[in-house]
Amino acid sequence: MNIPTVETCLQLMEDYRMLDNIRAHSRVVARVSELIADNLVTRGSMSLNLDLVVSASLLHDIAKTQCLNGRCDHARIGGEICREHGYLELSEIVEQHVVIKGNNNGLITEKEIVYYADKRVNHDQVVSLHERLEYILDRYARNNPARQDLIQENFAKCLAMEKRIFEFLDFSPEQLASRLMTKLEWRV
Repeated sequence: MNIPTVETCLQLMEDYRMLDNIRAHSRVVARVSELIADNLVTRGSMSLNLDLVVSASLLHDIAKTQCLNGRCDHARIGGEICREHGYLELSEIVEQHVVIKGNNNGLITEKEIVYYADKRVNHDQVVSLHERLEYILDRYARNNPARQDLIQENFAKCLAMEKRIFEFLDFSPEQLASRLMTKLEWRV
């Protein structure tokens, strides 16, 4: 398994000229992902690769800056970037951080954690799924009913995923932000 280190991820952010606000968002997504994955592993609920979770979180928006003009799919291009660098394990996670495919037979994997964490971070703040949904609808739906329906359908999946994830954790979704603040050490 070829997983980039945190330092390599930070260098890739630089190399791909990731905007500072997108870097800040990615760092918070990485912290949320790490907190959830670490808690699942520590409680013995799941076997997860924490390095994969953190690296995929850091690189989930690697193509966002170049796609800001709206002419490309940043998740797909991000997956291609990961493959070009030999990070095959990250590519699928990055490609599905916006819209996740399948249900993995109800399992919670690194992909689900990164997908969920991204939905909980608006800019560089941890917010509820409902707050994030409002932001995404306002920013991306553009009064397009079909697009609104797709976004709401995607968030319905995320709400169901939130319930599955938090069944195994010792804190609630509402406590996520405060737990994030009390953790002493972060990789990023």
